[in-house]
Amino acid sequence: MDATPHPRRARPPASKVATRTNDPERTMANILEVAMAEFAEKGLAGARIDEIAAATNTSKRMIYYYFQGKEGLYLAALEEAYRRVRATESELRLDDLAPEAALRRLVEFTFDHHAGNEPYIRMVMAENMNRGQFLAQSKTMQQLNLKAIAAIDKLYARGVAQGVFRPGLDTIDIHASISALSFFNVSNRHTFGRIFKRDFTAPAVATHRRAAVVEMVVRFLKK
Repeated sequence: MDATPHPRRARPPASKVATRTNDPERTMANILEVAMAEFAEKGLAGARIDEIAAATNTSKRMIYYYFQGKEGLYLAALEEAYRRVRATESELRLDDLAPEAALRRLVEFTFDHHAGNEPYIRMVMAENMNRGQFLAQSKTMQQLNLKAIAAIDKLYARGVAQGVFRPGLDTIDIHASISALSFFNVSNRHTFGRIFKRDFTAPAVATHRRAAVVEMVVRFLKK
């Protein structure tokens, strides 16, 4: 908890106070949005609750009331980041596609999501630095991510049954491979890019890399 004293701020207009107190869901959503950016940029140790409070026109007291402290807000932000990707993933309608086409769509989605959401990648990296200790406290994270494995399991089973995919593969391993190939392009874009003088955010480079990742995964699964 940040114990550094700060000058007393003027009380916000009554209308803003009413908005904060009468719409708790909107207030919490706003706090989470700002918190995700703050934690992604500075990590758990460097993030400041008072800066999140100022950016959301609320107070540290209210944030502590909703999230039970800085660590509680950090965990809630992590859960929200994962919830968003899984919610969008569930809208891909993979069951409506042939197995190979569905697999390609899933890999393309994962690549595009990671490429366009560096704060998400940074939060996952930060939690790995924490050795996953806060995710271990989550009551929803495992169930939330099991849905992703279930979707791959169903897709893979259809592909095996139709003779498109080779049997004997582990769906968690498939998920790990898709994630790893997509994750690296963001997590290591600065170091890898400087070493090899390649801008991974350049449209031509990103398009080429996206196609390569999709092809690698498809070839890994196909007979």
